[in-house]
Amino acid sequence: MINFLFIVLSFFAITGGLAMLLYKSPIYAALGLLISVLSVAGLFALLSASFLFIVQIIVYAGAIMTLVLFILMFLNIGDEHLPKEPNRNMLIGLGIAVMLPVNALILDTISKMPNADMSIVAEGFGGIKEIGLKLFSEWLIPFELISILLLVALIGAVVLAKRKPKKELN
Repeated sequence: MINFLFIVLSFFAITGGLAMLLYKSPIYAALGLLISVLSVAGLFALLSASFLFIVQIIVYAGAIMTLVLFILMFLNIGDEHLPKEPNRNMLIGLGIAVMLPVNALILDTISKMPNADMSIVAEGFGGIKEIGLKLFSEWLIPFELISILLLVALIGAVVLAKRKPKKELN
């Protein structure tokens, strides 16, 4: 049953990622991101990483996606505002064609590796204490840099949201 759930959640995660690439509408792309984020949360639940599961649901699926959808609706982006991408599908296909041999090479290498301990997770994986110790000791600077990056993105969204007033006709 766990293998079936893993395959289903992985399928939805990949499908959500493809939806982000293939849909032209920003709202549909954001919904693809939501599907992908929820699927990753399900994968964390399969690993018994309850804290990561809850954080994925609350922070990413809840707060971040609400912010993204709010900004998209606030900006009221129409088809006329989107850039023309005549070679978009060809570039996506080219990216897939380039990555398939790389992925095949990685899978081949992994299959030839000697047998090792295949326990799914180590003791304490995904716990609050373990994540907190790693995050605020080894990963403190990247954590703060990401918070600055998110602040700059939010300010940029507000600046872009300000529309230039239309010239009045005399």
